[in-house]
Amino acid sequence: MARYRVLFQSADDIVGYLYVSLVDSTTGKNLDALSRLYLIDELGYLPMDPKKANFFSQLVSKRYKIGSIILTSNRAFDEWGSIFGDEVIAAAIIDRLVHHSHIFNINGRSFRVKDKLGKAHDKECL
Repeated sequence: MARYRVLFQSADDIVGYLYVSLVDSTTGKNLDALSRLYLIDELGYLPMDPKKANFFSQLVSKRYKIGSIILTSNRAFDEWGSIFGDEVIAAAIIDRLVHHSHIFNINGRSFRVKDKLGKAHDKECL
């Protein structure tokens, strides 16, 4: 059975971790460690300042050379310029992500709230 390294953290947490690593000069080592992971969650939930966007771009570039990336986002590609604050960085990241990719566009109600919505509707009907 294959083993996969997974870190379930948001994109904002990951780039924040890299940003803080500037203090103790471990950014390169941390980028290398994070590039072995392939799952990044919640891209676009919060906008990134230019320094963090640069770190995210570096992370995607490093991972692109190594293997697959699974990335979740609730934002369309045409909105990524506003996430990163720079259309050029957004285009470079998208270019690497979509090359050799399979994109799964999932629309519909959230699985986290579907049962809650049904129960709330049932209570309203009483």
